[in-house]
Amino acid sequence: QVQLVESGGGLVQPGGSLRLSCAASTNIFMFNVMAWYRQTPGKQRELVAAAPRVGSRHYADSVKGRFTISRDPAKNTVSLQMNSLKPEDTAVYLCKAERGIGTTTEDYWGQGTQVTVSS
Repeated sequence: QVQLVESGGGLVQPGGSLRLSCAASTNIFMFNVMAWYRQTPGKQRELVAAAPRVGSRHYADSVKGRFTISRDPAKNTVSLQMNSLKPEDTAVYLCKAERGIGTTTEDYWGQGTQVTVSS
């Protein structure tokens, strides 16, 4: 059973930075894509950033130039460096890993970590 555990959330002032980390219980090379989503009450879960095993990273327009996603195969982690944080970045941030199995995919999710941007 694959487990993903997020860490690094917290309270930060506008303009500040946080680094989120997602640790996988298995070798992350098996995942086609690792990504960060965020969710706020009453809103649909939003893709923030995605890092495929091969290919370019993808970012939501709202975070381009401020957030950076990175995979670390040596540590089996995926991180999200968040700079110039804004109050609208406040959300629960969730890590997702996607594994391809034949013609289907399996998705694994972490429990999430709260990020609050407020003065």
